[in-house]
Amino acid sequence: MARPDLPYIVEPMHVEDIPEVVEIERLAFPTPWPARAYRYEITQNQRAHYFVARRQLPEEEGVERVERESSLLRRIHTWAQSGKADHRPMVGYCGFWIAAQEAHVSTIAVDPKYRGEGIGQLLLITAIEKALELNATLVSLEVRVSNSVAQNLYRKYGFKAAGRRPRYYSDNREDALIMTADHITSAAYQRMFHRRRRQLLKRLERYVSVPRVE
Repeated sequence: MARPDLPYIVEPMHVEDIPEVVEIERLAFPTPWPARAYRYEITQNQRAHYFVARRQLPEEEGVERVERESSLLRRIHTWAQSGKADHRPMVGYCGFWIAAQEAHVSTIAVDPKYRGEGIGQLLLITAIEKALELNATLVSLEVRVSNSVAQNLYRKYGFKAAGRRPRYYSDNREDALIMTADHITSAAYQRMFHRRRRQLLKRLERYVSVPRVE
């Protein structure tokens, strides 16, 4: 998803993204994947589809922003003035595997500094949209039973509990809740999905507004 009026851009993950992915991975998970796992996923696993979210480059350095009271906006302004506009810092990533008509979300993570700003939702939307392009009819994932924040996000997009994997997580032997969103091609799901998508985009648009430079 690439729009100049949004503070973030989501694009396919490439090998050169792996160092930043691993950095966020270590902050987000107690048992992070190593760099070689991501290299395999994006260079050898033909069923894997991975994406990264980055802070969007300003259209014109020094352009005045609106709504400067937003903490997100202040960070973008500071970054733009720091001379680092040649690099868009990564703020999150996600990935899924496709098999037959099922897309299984293998990972989704947001830099802890940027949580609560809609990035996880933006990544989930991207994964679902790509799954639909690949003719998937169901999306599944595992989530810690204690992670109510993530579960609430998934429920918002039609995921429901479908089972448990006992002692799934190796760090503390916590169970995983299996969640699925089925019939994602149905008219009812599509109405809900596009309503949620519009709501998120409106929320993100309010974070930053860049005047058109003639």
